[in-house]
Amino acid sequence: MLIAAGATRVSVVLTPGMSALDFRISSAHLADDAYILSIGGEADLFTAPQLEEGLSELTAAGARRIVVDLAGAAFVDSTVLGVLLKTLTRLDAGGGGLVLVSNDRRILKVFEVTGLARVFRIEPTLTKAVAAVIGDQAVLQ
Repeated sequence: MLIAAGATRVSVVLTPGMSALDFRISSAHLADDAYILSIGGEADLFTAPQLEEGLSELTAAGARRIVVDLAGAAFVDSTVLGVLLKTLTRLDAGGGGLVLVSNDRRILKVFEVTGLARVFRIEPTLTKAVAAVIGDQAVLQ
């Protein structure tokens, strides 16, 4: 997987041989204490520890504001919701925040059914999530 980062644009490209079901995780530094963590494939009980480790590494590196891009996720289970909720709580307590990205009805339904759609800020595009995290309206233009 290739990930290219800039102040306003991040793109993820599948490399040959990657399946949509393979779990993938990558991160990019946006600005100051803001980062993007992108996941793809199936995010479940078996891959949640990798997600938790990735988020922990970012916070250890000084991240206080994180965008978790779920656009490449084929599936998200309750274990992953727990990891995200734990991270949100930790970042909120430190004056930071967590914004999720998804416009996939299957993924959004998991958040809606559990009531977590009211807890998390979920943006439909990476551009809107980045703008929310870095507070830069210029990103939206």
